[in-house]
Amino acid sequence: MSREAVEVRRGSEWLQSWDPENEETWDKRLAWTTLSITTFTLVLCFASWFLASAIAPKLTNLGFDFTQSQLYWLTSMPGLAGGLMRLVWMVLPPIMGTRKMVTFTTLLLIFPVLGWGVRVQDPTTSFWELLILSFLSGIGGGAFSGFMPSTSYFFPRRLQGTALGLQAGIGNFGVSLVQLLTPWIIGFGLIGFLGSSQTMQGLPGKPPSEVWYQNAAFIYIPFILIGAVLAWTMLKSVPVTANIRQQFDIFRSQDTWWMTLIYIMTFGTFSGLSAQFGLLMKNLYGAGNPDIVHGVGQSAQLLVAGYSVPDPVKYVFLGPLVGAGARVLFSPLTDRMGGAKWTVVSGVGLIASIAWTMTALVPDTSSADALSSDFRTFLYGMLAIFLFSGIGNASTFKQMPMIFERRQAGGVIGWTAAIAAFGPFLFGVGLTIMSPSTFYAIGIAWAVMCTVIAWMRYARKGAPKPS
Repeated sequence: MSREAVEVRRGSEWLQSWDPENEETWDKRLAWTTLSITTFTLVLCFASWFLASAIAPKLTNLGFDFTQSQLYWLTSMPGLAGGLMRLVWMVLPPIMGTRKMVTFTTLLLIFPVLGWGVRVQDPTTSFWELLILSFLSGIGGGAFSGFMPSTSYFFPRRLQGTALGLQAGIGNFGVSLVQLLTPWIIGFGLIGFLGSSQTMQGLPGKPPSEVWYQNAAFIYIPFILIGAVLAWTMLKSVPVTANIRQQFDIFRSQDTWWMTLIYIMTFGTFSGLSAQFGLLMKNLYGAGNPDIVHGVGQSAQLLVAGYSVPDPVKYVFLGPLVGAGARVLFSPLTDRMGGAKWTVVSGVGLIASIAWTMTALVPDTSSADALSSDFRTFLYGMLAIFLFSGIGNASTFKQMPMIFERRQAGGVIGWTAAIAAFGPFLFGVGLTIMSPSTFYAIGIAWAVMCTVIAWMRYARKGAPKPS
């Protein structure tokens, strides 16, 4: 670090000397405090990012007149925005420092969250207004590429797999939180004074219900404000310095590109399916499949006698929950055993679980028993995909700090996370323009390619970059 950089970055916010590899001087308490606060705010970021995925499947039940394609776009746009914004956030840690970056990012979440809470109450809200709110939700996705590299500055390499796994994994729980909390929190007027109730049409054969759908968004605003205050008052910044041009030296390494491909396989799959799981379930096994249900609203008729139509909101949180849990639980194992081996395990598991799920992407509507059996195959296959993607998310974040030096590792983490964040967008567009079976076949091919790369470059005996 240059003398000029030290002189510029004086003050209570900036640590004047910081070396996590020196056990005698490393401030463990500060490191874990930073991890705790940034993880809390990252949960809120993910909840904001995936708010559209929790709200969109029920918009037509609330009286919104949107097509299946428009609903896919609403759940896809946060992925496009998140990926673009991560390209910005990835360069912010050395420029802004941890405290300012985390504080201001957290406050920005208010805009999409407040907007969704207001506009979801009016069924005449245009598709374009909600699409803009979906784009703004990408702020929460962009945060990841700033928060993770920033946190990596505070921990020694031997603990980075655990620390980054905990932060990313618990942060990923924000997806399950918003999808699990939404169907419960909308059921009563806890904060009903902020808006009136609405009538939501039930599943075929079920009566309408009174809901306060604005609660799904408004519930997070107090926690966003708390997170911003905690970040501003308790966080410090490590004086790691690099301008934008210097940070782009990561692109001269071939390993940046190999790890980008692999992280698309893991986090791209996790984020993409997290955003589209509910709509995919609805369109294959629920009210969105015209071979199962005819008509909409109160006129909906079940065409397969004896079949119980699954409500996506009762299942959709399970996938992100499994994926996030795997990331947390397997992170310590990657510190002990290395990340590359687990990345190979992740790839092989994804190949097998995607192939299993493909057998249930064309539901057998000949009978209720056949349809129910196919649904179970689909559900368990999807959960297996989430499991192995979560394992890979943990292992790749162990690999990158081992492959690259500290400043570069932060940049590579930010870059790979940015590209993989396009997952919700790519999955949404892919499921709009092609059949699920074709899209999943492409997923298998991608997983085979990435597994071979992980084995040859990082995992095998004598690999060029063992990690």
